[in-house]
Amino acid sequence: MNQLFYDVLHRRRDVRAEFTGEPIDDAVLTRVLEAAHAAPSVGMSQPWDFVLVRDPATREEFARHVHEEREVFAASLDGERAETFAKIKVEGIRESSLGIVVTYDEQRGAPAVLGRHAIADAGLYSVCLAIQNLWLAATAEGLGVGWVSFYREPALADLLGIPAGIRPVAWLCVGPVTNLAEVPDLERHGWRSRAPLASALHHERFTPRDEGSA
Repeated sequence: MNQLFYDVLHRRRDVRAEFTGEPIDDAVLTRVLEAAHAAPSVGMSQPWDFVLVRDPATREEFARHVHEEREVFAASLDGERAETFAKIKVEGIRESSLGIVVTYDEQRGAPAVLGRHAIADAGLYSVCLAIQNLWLAATAEGLGVGWVSFYREPALADLLGIPAGIRPVAWLCVGPVTNLAEVPDLERHGWRSRAPLASALHHERFTPRDEGSA
C-alpha cells in the first residue's frame, strides 16, 4: 500500500481562511496543472480549460459578487442554521495567491464524443476529475485549494470573457497556506458532520437510506 497517497487524500481540505498570499513557484504551478490535465476524460475529449486569475481588480469584483450570493443564501436560513452559517467563511478569493477557473466545453471533441451518447453529463464528470487531480496534486505540493460555489455562472462568464456554450465549473482559490485543518471547516463549525462509509454502502441493490439513523 502506498501510504503517502492516502495521507494526501485525507489531508486535503477545502481551504478558506488559511491562505498566506505568497506566490506559487512557477514549476510547482506547472506540475499541479499538468496533473489536472492528465485526468481521464470521456472519449479523450479533455473538455476543460484553466483560466489563471491574478489581477486584484478582477478578484475584488468576483469577491463582491460572491458576497452578494452569500447574503442571498443567508436570507434563506433561520434560527440555529442562520447563526451557524454566519460564522463560516465561504471563500479566500482575495487572500489566496491566485484563482484558477476551470471550464467545461461541451463541444470539445464533438460531434462524436466516444462514450457520451448515453450519458450527456459524462463530459462534466471529466472536468470534475481534472479538478480532483489538481486538488490532490496541490495538497501534495503543500498548497491549499478552496472551491468557491457561491456564484452565478453568467456573472463569472461575463467577468472573464468566457464564450457562450462554455461553462465555468469552478473558481478554485489556490496558494500556500499556514496549515491544513485537521477537521473540515463545516464539521468544525457544526454545519454538518461526515457520515461513515457504512451509511453509503449497498450490496447488489440500492437500499433506501434511513435518514433518522444517520
